[in-house]
Amino acid sequence: MRPSSNSASRPPEHETAEAVPDSRTARSAAAHFATSDSLSAYWRFYWAVADAQLARWLPEEPGRILDLSGPDFRGAPRAVADGHDVVTLLPSADLRPRRQLTLVNGHVPAARRRSPGRLHPVVGDTTFLSGFTGGAFDGVLADNRVLSRHLATEASLGEIARVLRPGGRVLLCVDSVVLGMALLAEQDCWPELSFAPRADVLLVPWPDGSITRCFTAEQIGEVVTDVGLELDWIRPRTVLSASTVEMMLARDSQALGRLVDMELRAAESDDYVGVHLLASARKPGPAPQPR
Repeated sequence: MRPSSNSASRPPEHETAEAVPDSRTARSAAAHFATSDSLSAYWRFYWAVADAQLARWLPEEPGRILDLSGPDFRGAPRAVADGHDVVTLLPSADLRPRRQLTLVNGHVPAARRRSPGRLHPVVGDTTFLSGFTGGAFDGVLADNRVLSRHLATEASLGEIARVLRPGGRVLLCVDSVVLGMALLAEQDCWPELSFAPRADVLLVPWPDGSITRCFTAEQIGEVVTDVGLELDWIRPRTVLSASTVEMMLARDSQALGRLVDMELRAAESDDYVGVHLLASARKPGPAPQPR
């Protein structure tokens, strides 16, 4: 898996949707993890899984949702199609959320049958949400590793808790210690790697020069509860490896739906082996009333 980075280089031509990468080709951790703007076989699978997970998480009733996940995140159009009004924060007025990625064979759950909501792109800082009043949103999407790129994750989650209504929920995705240790090993940072499993805060340099904060499941649970939110669940975003997905899709290009179904069942286990961790939490209080 490769978390996104706006400053990452463009993928090679052989990693486009028209040409599935040769699964026999060895790749380093950085090559797998450093970018996500490719339409390679693995990343088509990854975003299809994320779309299905979001469809399961979205509130039953239409509401107001704040999206902090950035323009690379494909979930905002899904939430709008499901009837929610979505305020999405963007770093620049020139950027727009990416088009929703769906499966052609219908394995991703369809949006519920209701009138679509509205998408409101707003230029703003996703770290400090001072432009929004407290209790303004029924849900917050902090996907696409945004809280791992905000190294003061506690402060960012505190702001999320503030803008949530009582009973409102947040869906977040962070880099895991599994990913951090893989990148440290590739960079020959062996002294740092030896202390990584016991570190209270693990900061890892990336090939593009940025820094990411990596979490164990226990650590992200502690951060969530420390800001006054109640943890619903934590699970890996994906369990299947990139090489496994690419090998299976190279053999059968129609296997994407089956792989997504397999992943959704596997991710419900208690084994937090994924390089990204997905978590859902809620603000204490009664659930928001339908509008």
